[in-house]
Amino acid sequence: MTDDRIRVLIVDDSAFMRRVIQNMIEKNPEMDVVGSAKNGLDALKKAKELNPDVITLDVEMPVMDGLTALERLQKQDNYAVIMVSSHTQKGKSATIKALELGAFDFISKPDNVFSMPSDEIRTELTEKIRLAYRNKRRSRGEVKTVGKTMPLAGVNAEKSDKLKYLIAIGISTGGPRALSSILPVFPADIPAAIIVVQHMPEGFTKSLANRLNEISCLAVKEADHNDLLKAGNVYIAPGSHHLTLKSEGGTTRILLSDQPPLGGFRPSVDVMMRSIADSDINDIIAVIMTGMGSDGTKGLIELKKKKNPYIIAQDESTSIVFGMPKVAIESGVVNDVAPLMEIPNRIMNHMGVRL
Repeated sequence: MTDDRIRVLIVDDSAFMRRVIQNMIEKNPEMDVVGSAKNGLDALKKAKELNPDVITLDVEMPVMDGLTALERLQKQDNYAVIMVSSHTQKGKSATIKALELGAFDFISKPDNVFSMPSDEIRTELTEKIRLAYRNKRRSRGEVKTVGKTMPLAGVNAEKSDKLKYLIAIGISTGGPRALSSILPVFPADIPAAIIVVQHMPEGFTKSLANRLNEISCLAVKEADHNDLLKAGNVYIAPGSHHLTLKSEGGTTRILLSDQPPLGGFRPSVDVMMRSIADSDINDIIAVIMTGMGSDGTKGLIELKKKKNPYIIAQDESTSIVFGMPKVAIESGVVNDVAPLMEIPNRIMNHMGVRL
């Protein structure tokens, strides 16, 4: 074992799952499994003893569940945590809460646990461990917390469903926490509809939408096929479908597509942005936020050619992973680069200028 390898602690109540996860991690020469724990209480003890860089933390466990353990671990030290979630509704909801509280990311257990050791899941797990470790090192000494948010002042005396603007957000790793920080800031009477593509598996996007709806003044939902875009509403693309738009008769509706993934993603930010470019909506604010890869930039380039959108990118200092925003900025299409909590102000100021 060498000091420069990533030290991982595995926490799961299933001995079988602990062994499967250990085998996947140990195939990577950059990583060492330094120990395992069978529940949250055991995890607190092992974390103190072993000082891991990254902890994989099961969501549903006896004695102490993953959510409680996460909150205790964060008080204990600066651990990077990746949640391991089941497909139960309880597991999905707890995972969204964990991401909001500061877990770096999550992987979901397949319905058939014997397919867990697949190359696809192993690649996803080790890549997220690597990114979590890098983020931990980059943010060492910083305190990144999600503070209480206060809604901005309203822009209209009376709430109206009349759609004046479209805000389109593309986001990935770190997204649930970032969205839970900025969406509650917007007032209920915002004269815009917000559409969101968040890279996330099927089922988890519904739990994300439900959670954001609880903490926001806006009405947040997982998008349905044929939803009519209305001001003051947020529509999150389902984890299984692309989100596209169709304008007709002065209104714009959401069309969900099960076309193949683009660049490995469904939903895809590129698909959403290209669809906006072909809609009848002209007052557009596009936001590209934390996430790995480059999804969104090609769509933004096409959108820029066809419309005149105001494009905001999240800055490096507040991005959990400065991938998607970085590529967009380097492409030259971005109008403004802003830290996370300044993004709502930039959006509202832009709409205020043009109202």
